[in-house]
Amino acid sequence: MKKRIPYILLIWLLADIYFFNAIRTLTTEPLILFGYWLLDVLLAGGVMLAFFGDLRKRSPKLISWLMAGMLLVFVPKLFALPVLLLEDVVRLFRGFPPRSVWVSELAMGIAAIPFLGLLFGLTRGRHHYVVHKETLYFKDLPAKFDGFTLTQLSDIHAGSFTSEKGVNKGIDLVNRQNSDLLLFTGDLVNNKASEMDPWKESFARLRAPFGKYSVLGNHDYGDYTTWDNTADKEANLRQLKNMHKEIGFRLLLNEAIKIEKDGEKISLIGVENWGKGGFHKYGDLLKAAGNVTDSEFKILMSHDPSHWEAKTLLHEKRIDLTLSGHTHGMQFGIELFGFKWSPIKYVYKQWAGLYEKKGKYLYVNRGFGFLGLKGRVGIWPEITVITLRKR
Repeated sequence: MKKRIPYILLIWLLADIYFFNAIRTLTTEPLILFGYWLLDVLLAGGVMLAFFGDLRKRSPKLISWLMAGMLLVFVPKLFALPVLLLEDVVRLFRGFPPRSVWVSELAMGIAAIPFLGLLFGLTRGRHHYVVHKETLYFKDLPAKFDGFTLTQLSDIHAGSFTSEKGVNKGIDLVNRQNSDLLLFTGDLVNNKASEMDPWKESFARLRAPFGKYSVLGNHDYGDYTTWDNTADKEANLRQLKNMHKEIGFRLLLNEAIKIEKDGEKISLIGVENWGKGGFHKYGDLLKAAGNVTDSEFKILMSHDPSHWEAKTLLHEKRIDLTLSGHTHGMQFGIELFGFKWSPIKYVYKQWAGLYEKKGKYLYVNRGFGFLGLKGRVGIWPEITVITLRKR
């Protein structure tokens, strides 16, 4: 990522220079023109310090503000640039007369639309919860489970929360789904178990008649913070595991349990975090599914969706449905009228929503909380409700 920063800043600078010409067409006020460049210089300097210094470890809140500032300053200009470019093509054949005031005003108006959208996402989007519903059909689903409902949550990241009202809004919405089973697919905290202390009572209110189950995500192990010694890190993990119990979740650590309904059963498998690339591979699917027969209907909770293609689809026992999270949909993107895009798609093939291969399904939850960027733009926090039907 560090190698890309200079190129990103170069693109930013070129877009800024081009957009500045439109600003200058509309005003010659020195303070406005000076402020335009001062803001960009401060943001660019902050980005350089963040990635080439140790600012990320010392001031994560400042990093969040830098990310928000970059989005607000840079993205709206990208939307306005095509208008300015089109005018310049026309000006090229007319001997480059001065830029038209009305075209610059149009460019500003177009830039205002994504600016307001970004502003909403950064101020209100973090608790703009959306319920995504899916109905999935399976041949091997036991008859008694026809119509059985699951609510999936993922990526709570309690250390990022600041609004009790906002969090409780989401929890109330979860409970209103009245699902049979509640499943949480990891990342309860950002780094430390203590981040969950202010939110225990809120999340203990979650309810489901057939139980609440969970797995660990990559952030739950305390791998992304500095510890005085190994013993402190290990104690933190024990505290976090106990926290799952305190809020009423049965934590599955490379193991499987049975969910029974009217004498029939399905298997719920939970693995520890397993991620491609540099992510730790604590998960052991062979161990977790060791006592599960191939004929049973199986649901797997695995935090990182890269586990699905790397291990789950290749497993000797058929895994009917895998539930993951991890990506957050990058907390930035577009979802409109069936169209779905986020920069995270260039990192993860399966990054949000439902995927299917040969009758095996993966659902990637967009996350309940947020991390880094103190908001969500276009990719809203998610509560997933899946209905199982027998085919």
